[in-house]
Order: sequence, then structure tokens, then C-alpha cells
Amino acid sequence: MTPAATLGLVLCVLAVAGCQQSPAPDGKPLVVASFFPIYDFARRVAAERAQVISLVPPGVHGHDWEPSPQDVAQVRRARLFVYNGAGFEPWADKLIKEAAGPSTVVVAASAGLTITRPGGDGELDPHVWLDPVLAKGEVDAIRAALERGDPQGKSVYEANAAAYGAKLSALDSRFDTGLRDCARRELVVSHAAFGYLTRRYRLEQIAMTGLAPQAEPSPAALAAIVRTARERKVTAIFLEPLVSPKLAEMLARELGVRLLTLDPVEGVTKKEAAEGTGYIELMMRNLESLREGLGCR
Repeated sequence: MTPAATLGLVLCVLAVAGCQQSPAPDGKPLVVASFFPIYDFARRVAAERAQVISLVPPGVHGHDWEPSPQDVAQVRRARLFVYNGAGFEPWADKLIKEAAGPSTVVVAASAGLTITRPGGDGELDPHVWLDPVLAKGEVDAIRAALERGDPQGKSVYEANAAAYGAKLSALDSRFDTGLRDCARRELVVSHAAFGYLTRRYRLEQIAMTGLAPQAEPSPAALAAIVRTARERKVTAIFLEPLVSPKLAEMLARELGVRLLTLDPVEGVTKKEAAEGTGYIELMMRNLESLREGLGCR
């Protein structure tokens, strides 16, 4: 059965439950986020005023997930459902249509941002959160949605969003300064998630696979990457957590270079979740890795 058919069956089974919302167990409004960065932004803005959960659990890559009956039930109960949009969650439209209640506030956090198509007229690149400036735009969209769902909390949401927005502005400054003077500007990455980040900081992304990491590059495409990497004197291959490292390891062996981690922040490990690791911490790790791999001063 296809993922769409599976979701349809789940929704049909749950339709008998109706669309009546109920509060979270502690009485706070329930905010359901699609996956990690959206969840982290929402919890920073909502703080103690709402219960915020992520549909995609720790240890699962955001590209690989499909909703379960329990997930659909959570959306039915939610005061707010927030997702990234731009095609990252292909299941979201059907889930919203069938599971969101009539009073549920629904927001695609990327809706007000300029979304690029790397191939010109091809697939949208949804990875806007990897640019701290665009991440700030997503935070503002989430703030506005929280205020619509809970008008009495407006001042709290405004204050929290402003405080977190200042941290994102500082993060942007750290990236801009830290990547300004580097020996090289090219980074070879596992999949093409870093287009917004590289554009913001004047870098060049050389991706082994496309916008989704599941794709397998052709031998000709890999050969072209090897040629380019050698021509540009690349000294590191960047791999990402939560996906198989085999392709990156093979390429690193072929080129005789080291492996470094660059996280697309599409999910967190169970350990990171237990430690409360957030978007800013993961992005600071990315900055350190980029500086090391690009030979920045």
C-alpha cells in the first residue's frame, strides 16, 4: 500500500472520532509541530504557555516519516498545527484536510518566505531553516499563529519571539564572521539541503544526492563530483547524522580526505533530545565543522 493510501486509511478509521478538540492533559493548549526545527522554534516561542510536541520522533530523519493513527489523533486535538511547508512534509496537506479541527490554527512556517527551485523549474527546496535569517521569519510566522490560537498569550509570545529572534540574529553574525575568511568556499555534502545556508554565506554546495537523501547518484554524477572536488582541492567531505554514511565514506576514501559532520537539522538523536539540544546548538556545531573543513581563519 502506498504512503498516501496508508494515510487515507488511517484518516478514515479515525473519522468516527469527529473533530472535537480537547486540551492537553495539563490543561495547556496543544501545539503540534511536524518535525524538529519547527518544533524547536515553536517551543521557544510558546515556552510554558502551551504543550508543544513533534510528530517526527527523535532518531528519525524528517524525510523518512509517515503519520501513524496516534499522530493523526494528536492533530485532531491540537489548537495549532505548524509545519514547514514547501514540500518537505508531503503528507501534510491530506493530514490537515482530514484531521485538523474547524478551530485549529494551521500554519506553514515557510509560507511568507522566498522559496527557491535549485533546478530552475523543478522541485522546491524546503530547507529554509538552515539560513538563520529565514529561520527568524519562520519563528515570526509561528508567533503570529500562536497569537491567533491563544490571543490572551500575545504579550508572552511577542516577548519570547523577540528574545529568540535576537539569538538567531547573533547566530547569523557568528556565521557571517566565522565564514568570511576561508581557504576554500566549496563544501561537498551528502544531500542538497544547504542551498540557503551556502547562498547566505557565499559558499558553494556540491551535493552527492538531491533534495531528498534517499536518492542514489549515478556513476557519472559521482565521477563528476570527484573531478570537481579534486579541481577545487577539497580537503573534507561533510556527512550528516541520521542517514547512512556509506556514500560519503566511499567518496572520502576515493579523494583521500577526511570526514566531518554537517547537520541539516532535520531531526535529532535520542541522546540530543534527552539533553534538550536545540537548533542554535546544532547550528553552532555546524559552524565549527564548516570552519574546520574550509580552512577558515
